Amino acid sequence: MPAEWEPQSGVQLTWPHSDTDWQPILPEITAVYREIAREIACHEHLIVVAPPDSKLNAISSLLPTINTQLFTVNTNDTWARDHGFITVYDYPDTNGQQPVTTLLDFQFNGWGAKFPADLDNQINRQLWEQGGVRGRYEPHLDFVLEGGSIESDGCGTIFTTACCLLAPHRNQPLTQQEIEERLKEYLGAERIVWLRHGSLMGDDTDGHIDTLVRICPDDTLLYIGADDEHPDLRKMEEELNALRTLDGKPYRLLRLPLPRPIYDDGQRLPATYANYLVINGAVLVPTYGQPDLDEEAMRTIGRAFPDRDTVGIDCQAVIRQHGSLHCCTMQYY
Repeated sequence: MPAEWEPQSGVQLTWPHSDTDWQPILPEITAVYREIAREIACHEHLIVVAPPDSKLNAISSLLPTINTQLFTVNTNDTWARDHGFITVYDYPDTNGQQPVTTLLDFQFNGWGAKFPADLDNQINRQLWEQGGVRGRYEPHLDFVLEGGSIESDGCGTIFTTACCLLAPHRNQPLTQQEIEERLKEYLGAERIVWLRHGSLMGDDTDGHIDTLVRICPDDTLLYIGADDEHPDLRKMEEELNALRTLDGKPYRLLRLPLPRPIYDDGQRLPATYANYLVINGAVLVPTYGQPDLDEEAMRTIGRAFPDRDTVGIDCQAVIRQHGSLHCCTMQYY
């Protein structure tokens, strides 16, 4: 499984519409998606998925005029990170042959049967049949795996969290060892790093790694830090300090701030700066209307990706449905 910063062929957005949970704030979230789409299309190909009975002409008018294709597929919701394909490279045995891009289609079941996902679970097949993405199609619909639950360094190490992959209604009765064996087989990994600590209040995903810790070039980890009021995040920081690379070296750790509490209708929202998106030539960073912390996060992420532009995207509307920027997108290679 490639690292996110490797050259990409495109990024998918699954567009919000009136039959999703976005309906009460559809104008606000549409404006955010329009901004995300514009930034992606400035750097690479953009794939947009929307239902055939949505207002396609209106959606088309909002999309960039370059590097963009719109495909019609019925959807439950918009979280492309978790219902989208996961790309891997298969290397033929014959010397000198180029790797084969393989699109892994895992089951998506609404983060452990919390939400409807029957339509979202069919998006990949239909998008591939329409030519929206290219590569060898490989379904694994007997195994639940969300893109936000794994991070790859592109060199054989996959990070995940025990609280997510071992959560109820995902892959029981498989044991942790059996799940690890599947991940190694499917993703070509040499080792799986299981983090035992780390969680955000208001998170529906049971602790996706892309809300907590992100792998960056040169054995660098960006992670959400917190004070003594968040003991589980402090324990996660201790885990990261004790980790070593495959070469036995400590990781370079860069600490991201935790946004100050944001509430919607009395409920704490899982705002996090770790949910950024790496694209060709840039990093899109979620911001939350907290200028001091927004700027600190962008500077820190810029240290991990000094060769790319850092671009802030206001995600105050996105987190009202308990996700953020990375959750909205899926990149292809």
